[in-house]
Amino acid sequence: MLKLLEESTLSLVLENIYLTINYFIANATIVFPENEKLLEIFESALPGVRFQLQAARDADSGILSVKDRGENRKSPILILQKPLDRESVKTHNILLIATDGGKPPKSGEMQITIEVVDVNDNHPVFTKESYSVELQENPAIGTTIIQVNATDLDEGSNGEVVYSFGNDVDGEVQAYFTLNSLTGELKVSGIVDFEERNRYEIDIQASDKGAGTLTTDKSVIINIIDVNDNAPEIEVTSYSKSLPEDSKLGTTVAVITVKDSDSGINGKVLCFVNQDVPFTLNPSVQNNMFSVVTKTPLDREKQSQYDVTIIAKDAGEPSLSSEKTIRIDVSDVNDNSPQFLLSPYTFYLTENNSPGASVFKVQATDQDEGNNAHISYHIFRGRDNLLSSFLNINPVNGDISALKSFDFEKLKMFRFHVVATDSGSRSLGSNVSVNVFLLDQNDNPPVILHPLSSNGSTEGVEEVPRNVPAGHLVTKVRAYDADIGYNGWLLFSLQEVSDHSLFGLDRYTGRIRTLRSFTEKDEAQHKLVILVKDNGNVSLSATATVVVKLVEPKEAFSASDVKSAATDIGDSGVTFYLMITLASVSTLFLISIIVLIAMQCSKTTHVSSKYLPETNYDGTLCHSIQYRSGEKRYMLVGPRMSIGSTIVPGSNGNTLVVPDRRSTSTEVRNDDNTPFIV
Repeated sequence: MLKLLEESTLSLVLENIYLTINYFIANATIVFPENEKLLEIFESALPGVRFQLQAARDADSGILSVKDRGENRKSPILILQKPLDRESVKTHNILLIATDGGKPPKSGEMQITIEVVDVNDNHPVFTKESYSVELQENPAIGTTIIQVNATDLDEGSNGEVVYSFGNDVDGEVQAYFTLNSLTGELKVSGIVDFEERNRYEIDIQASDKGAGTLTTDKSVIINIIDVNDNAPEIEVTSYSKSLPEDSKLGTTVAVITVKDSDSGINGKVLCFVNQDVPFTLNPSVQNNMFSVVTKTPLDREKQSQYDVTIIAKDAGEPSLSSEKTIRIDVSDVNDNSPQFLLSPYTFYLTENNSPGASVFKVQATDQDEGNNAHISYHIFRGRDNLLSSFLNINPVNGDISALKSFDFEKLKMFRFHVVATDSGSRSLGSNVSVNVFLLDQNDNPPVILHPLSSNGSTEGVEEVPRNVPAGHLVTKVRAYDADIGYNGWLLFSLQEVSDHSLFGLDRYTGRIRTLRSFTEKDEAQHKLVILVKDNGNVSLSATATVVVKLVEPKEAFSASDVKSAATDIGDSGVTFYLMITLASVSTLFLISIIVLIAMQCSKTTHVSSKYLPETNYDGTLCHSIQYRSGEKRYMLVGPRMSIGSTIVPGSNGNTLVVPDRRSTSTEVRNDDNTPFIV
């Protein structure tokens, strides 16, 4: 009899293996062809499948009847009763025993190992029911997001799992993510931006490598977390580039909108102007809309252009900000009058100027621009200023020309006004005083006062006693020059003399004196020709002739008596008039002194004058006044005057610049307290 035993440690999957074994063996040993037998059965085998085994042989005569194949050969057959499942039991071990019918019975055995061969009958299974993950936007390329895992109970290629995107995953998603087919790692492959998309649901498919591939799909949900990666954006929706400088406070210059693509607190924006400019931001009724308005008055003359920087800053951490600069031009309005460069103007004009030639120039500026700054000039023709009719001004550049030639000996100074007006729609103007001082030229020759001219000649006769000592005053040549200053400073010299040892001439006073006593050998008559010359650059001169006659002392005395008598007779007629004149001059002098003192006391700027020491001569130039204005020091010089009298501008005096030896400054001012000389 043949027995089939299975190890107790294995689950029995082959039940009721049907064996038809009818051996009739007597007194013989049973032997299987092989001690061990390996069978491979696919787990997909259907119940009822039969598997042929090799028969055992007995040396004794008898028959083992499993399947009759003739020649005393019988074969055992294994029949599958239930389906196999490799994933439950992979290997089955069976012991096959053959027993003969002898007395005593003989037996033989064979170990049968049944390997259940796998078939692809199991789908891959993911280890988690659901996959969900949060990912901050802008991760680095290659960042691992999640790793999925699926297993397959099959073996070999049937159990090898590979991963891929599901069929519903579009190309856009695949541009941002990549999936490792072997490990199941889902990584970042592109720029993930929360502002573009904040959630992804990706189908991942797990497949085995079996002949009939089995697959399983699982969705992976990726929630993108916003980070503060977007700076606020500033957009100027309306803009007035130019703004008049007289605009009212609160005038709108521009309207801006601000937006931030981030969400939550990252998208909250604060907007402001962080500059010291006359503009500010006012929030609008609509969110994130602002108006740029004026907050302080504008002045184009101080600043004509502003670059206003608007700053928008979000509340994220770290905070992001952006800037927008708009340029605002301040347009001009006519709010500034022309201003002269000096006030007043002081000019010095040399007499005998050429009529029609430009003599001086005034200039004004206007801080406005365009027509508002286009200046034209004209001379104010007042009734009190008749000399203005002899002047002409170029209305464009302010050049002033004289239409006549001025004479210093007739006019020392004059004043007029120039008016400057702009060309604005509402014209503005200003005026300035112009003081003109005439400078003397050496255009007048000396005039001999003594000896008196007669018939065009200046010749006099002087009688001198022979007994006069050395140093006796013979006579004095008196001369006058209408010019002033050095042009009128006269010097005397002997141009011709009969005897140089007898007479001498003082070059400054014109006094002629004897140098020695007369002798009997000296001639009775001497002729002296005196040259009177001024100190101008081109010197002018005149000559006087004095004839000196030597007489005896008695004759000289008689002649002196006759002259004295004539003088007494002549003077008796004019004494009364001289007294009246002297009294009038004294009264006028006292009044002038009182007025001068009162004027000086009423002015803030005083005239500092002093007289130069008077030299001991009676020539033409013997008196001067010095005064100071600014960095210059001036000296007025003129004919001899009484000590205590004054020379004021407009009198018969001239102005000379002399070296400055004082540290204080003095100005002569007009009655309106404006500087008279600058």
